[in-house]
Amino acid sequence: MAASLAQYLAARPPELAKGPVAIILCEDQVELGSSFAHAERAGFKLILALSPEKLQLTEPPAILRNLIFDTRHPEAHTRAVNAIIDAAPADTWMYYGYNAEYLFFPFSDSRRVGEMLAFHSEERRRAMLTYVIDLYAPDLSRFPDAVSIDEAMFDRTGYYALARTGKDGQVKDRQLDFHGGLRWRFEEYLPPSRRRIDRIGLFRTQKGLRLLADHRFNLEEYNTYSCPWHRNLTATIASFRVAKALARNPGSRLEINSFTWRHSHPFRWKAQQFMELGLMEPGQWF
Repeated sequence: MAASLAQYLAARPPELAKGPVAIILCEDQVELGSSFAHAERAGFKLILALSPEKLQLTEPPAILRNLIFDTRHPEAHTRAVNAIIDAAPADTWMYYGYNAEYLFFPFSDSRRVGEMLAFHSEERRRAMLTYVIDLYAPDLSRFPDAVSIDEAMFDRTGYYALARTGKDGQVKDRQLDFHGGLRWRFEEYLPPSRRRIDRIGLFRTQKGLRLLADHRFNLEEYNTYSCPWHRNLTATIASFRVAKALARNPGSRLEINSFTWRHSHPFRWKAQQFMELGLMEPGQWF
């Protein structure tokens, strides 16, 4: 029987201090193996795979810990991430995402996530903006769940940013709301709170840090895309999550015949492809 997340964290496992740690919330059984393998190849030292029931995996990575947690709860991401923040040592780098999501960062085709985060830390940054780029299958008749690793497509254009304002109506410094992909093209099927594609997917733990429901943090500097003096690294999360939801939900599945359009482009599973399209920023890292 797999331990629960609460039981695991109560034991204060020393391995939480290794970092960087990948937290993967498993909402279903889709592409579990590829999600874990991708995180391992990226260079994460520990993978916390959270799931409502024990996962049935044939060859799980040695660094994977399957922990029982209700990932289908509407606040699953905040409950899980904040609990792990509280249990982990300060200054531990973490990533969080979902199954059928894949982190890419500048030069990740040949370099490891630890190298990139070490440089980011040297630039006095404690978080990194990530863009969630929707992946989808080209043919829903052949791939009714909208997922295809071998034939994955994505939108090469149609992304834009809007100024982010606070409750006082003032524009926030170095913060933008980013939009595009399936969330933009099929926005009528998504509530306004879920139409943004920005997520602070990489962050460093500290006392009092809290992940918010909208994928931002309670400390405003964590939500900025760069420091005040120059551009910083950003990364990309290639994700089938929205495509899966649109293909599955009763309100959209009978209305959408295809996700492809004139700006669909095959995904080559290379970080360089995102860099060429301006979908992530190498900053000063070369």
